[in-house]
Amino acid sequence: MARTLYYVASSLDGYIADENDKLDWLFRFNDAEGVADTYKSFIAGIGAIVMGSQTYKFILEQGGADAWEYGQMPTWVFTHHELPGIAGADITFVRGDISLFHANIVADAGDKDVWVVGGGSLAAQYLDAGLLDELIVTYVPVAIGRGKSLLPVGSATEPAQLLGSRTLGAGMVELSYRFTAAGPGTEADQ
Repeated sequence: MARTLYYVASSLDGYIADENDKLDWLFRFNDAEGVADTYKSFIAGIGAIVMGSQTYKFILEQGGADAWEYGQMPTWVFTHHELPGIAGADITFVRGDISLFHANIVADAGDKDVWVVGGGSLAAQYLDAGLLDELIVTYVPVAIGRGKSLLPVGSATEPAQLLGSRTLGAGMVELSYRFTAAGPGTEADQ
């Protein structure tokens, strides 16, 4: 069965974007050793993508359809707004609780995993609902002071299990964690 993964980069002080939703602090690390290979390996195992409207709008603002790097991979965008689609992309816009759509998203992933691209608030909703299996976070060696939180959950979680760690170039560290607590309508890890 497909796992639901939150694969993300964070500043040392726990932010995934600055207070203006900018990523300039992060983009300067794109060419660091291991970054491209790590992403390429990760995306090869992804069958469906989930994102919030802010992440989708950010992609559009970065270059519109030309910035869409996911091809025809099934993508679900949670939004309360009317947003434009992208020609040739398989995008479904939805409103409502994530648990209502999760089974369909997993079905779209087939024998691959689901990637919660962002943002942190959407990933936190997945975790709060017991639907987030793993967090793969790359800590970037900068502090930005304010911004969008990595994982603003509603309450404390059970301890996550560290699955692994690795060092990337430019002082970055990737940590992988598995969440073991079951949420509504899910089974605990066996």
